[in-house]
Amino acid sequence: MSTRLLLATRNAGKLEELRRIVAAAGLGDVEILGLSDVEEFDEAPETGATFEENAVAKARDAAVATGLPAIADDSGLAVDALNGMPGVLSARWAGRHGDDEANLRLLLGQLQDVPAERRGAGFVSAAAFVVPDAAVPGGSGVGGSEVVVRGEWRGTIIDEPRGTNGFGYDPIFVPEGGTRTSAELEPAEKDADSHRGRALRALLPHLNRFATA
Repeated sequence: MSTRLLLATRNAGKLEELRRIVAAAGLGDVEILGLSDVEEFDEAPETGATFEENAVAKARDAAVATGLPAIADDSGLAVDALNGMPGVLSARWAGRHGDDEANLRLLLGQLQDVPAERRGAGFVSAAAFVVPDAAVPGGSGVGGSEVVVRGEWRGTIIDEPRGTNGFGYDPIFVPEGGTRTSAELEPAEKDADSHRGRALRALLPHLNRFATA
């Protein structure tokens, strides 16, 4: 019987990313579900001041509501010239949550007069894994465990979007030491270096312990 893990997102790109990472790690028969695969529940708004706070809150909500071990990530882009913004506001920088095109265009407009040498930025991802006690063999139904990790990916922001393989700010982010944007990388290349890939790989020992319990 497969181990079921819930990734608390409706973002197809994030789901595929985690599925690839879990498959590459050889964790065995692990089924990754998204929020569209479970019954709807009230999701608390993302009001945390940090990526870690938001990730843990989302994972807790999902684990409590479904009884499944849940993974949640909160990620965004921290731009040096904007004092680390948009940060936790990355997904709604232009005012409407998830409008990638508007967010990207607003950010480029804000950096229009910023020279290339001051366009440093970093993608940040905090990933939380919460296991409700009810999901543990022999569990009493109360308590549980949780862990949160962080991954960062440094680079620079370019003037115009390039590439179609990513989402969010990927088309304007060139990783350090590279010439292609994140959206021009192949999935395996991105998984190896990206902020989310680094954070999710840091969770793998915890996922493995649960999957083999």
